[in-house]
Amino acid sequence: MAEKRDYYEVLGVSRSASADEIKKAYRKLAMKWHPDKNQGDAAAEEKFKELGEAYDVLSNEDKRAAYDRYGHQAFSGPGGGGGGGGFHDPMDLFREVFGGAFGGGFEDMFGGGGGRRKSAKQRGSDLRYDLELTLEEAARGVEKELQIERYVSCESCHSTGSKSGSGTKKCHTCGGRGVVARQAGIFVQQMECPTCHGTGELISDPCDACHGEGRVQKETRVKIRIPAGVDTGTRLRSTGHGDAGLRGGPSGDLYVFVVIKRHEMFERDGDDLLCEVPISFVTAALGGEAKVPTLDGQASIKVPPGTQGDTTFRLKEKGMPRLQSGRRGDLHVTLQVEVPTKLNAEQQEKLRAFGESIGESNKPMEEGFFQKAKRFFEL
Repeated sequence: MAEKRDYYEVLGVSRSASADEIKKAYRKLAMKWHPDKNQGDAAAEEKFKELGEAYDVLSNEDKRAAYDRYGHQAFSGPGGGGGGGGFHDPMDLFREVFGGAFGGGFEDMFGGGGGRRKSAKQRGSDLRYDLELTLEEAARGVEKELQIERYVSCESCHSTGSKSGSGTKKCHTCGGRGVVARQAGIFVQQMECPTCHGTGELISDPCDACHGEGRVQKETRVKIRIPAGVDTGTRLRSTGHGDAGLRGGPSGDLYVFVVIKRHEMFERDGDDLLCEVPISFVTAALGGEAKVPTLDGQASIKVPPGTQGDTTFRLKEKGMPRLQSGRRGDLHVTLQVEVPTKLNAEQQEKLRAFGESIGESNKPMEEGFFQKAKRFFEL
């Protein structure tokens, strides 16, 4: 039998090496000589065993002290003797050292692990639906019936995907593990089995209607309640109305995205509404009443004498409802003064006479403008 090498020499460390240095040296060499990486190489297998034996001793405080004092003789007695109970199996020791570093069985790195199978009952996909609403519908809330095409549970096989209801077999590609191995340099990476999609099993007698999926595509109708106050971009979720899951898995959800149509009268600004209302030249000058449209019907505002164009009035709580609140925004009404475009000769003459009668002192906007212009040109 060949003479055993010095354990420190085997690991390539000094006799004063710390525990961390010994462990680091073992990890590096064990990766190099692992049997799964050197399949069929008997010399590599012996080196791997030698590494395990050396690390088993030098990583244990009591065994290392005995080895430093007596050398290999410390372990030559019955059962491995003096250091405290023989040597660990090299592979068990390897798993112990590397298991925590890689978060699971190290054999998975070499394709030898058990892998994790996915459940055959997989959740269905979520769906999106863009719903267009009028401003009035958004203001009062409405119930809509949506027509969508989606996957629903197969009635023929009761969502099992199997004619008999229980006809499954082990996947021939992955052997039931749900994963297959792929060489990547010195490692073997695991990936989802392309045949069974990670479930580890196949349907032995696929349903004629759904071809083993447990679901079929169908045009369906879904009712959804739209709360008052929604705006463009509001997202609503209808639980369980997405695609049905594979082989009886849970259904996904339906997400409804709201789009508000452009309104011919109102412009929306958050919870407020904006509106322009025309009034006559006479009403603007003498004052009076202006009819104003609102979402609740017609309203009126008092127009003071001398009201200028682009004057804005606010009607409190005549705007849009606020989501999840009993309050409403406001309606902002901007008055636009209409100037007559078709005057007969008599009307034109009277308007000229009117203009002459009011003189220059009764034109506040014009007077203010020319004062500013005069200051500008004097600069």
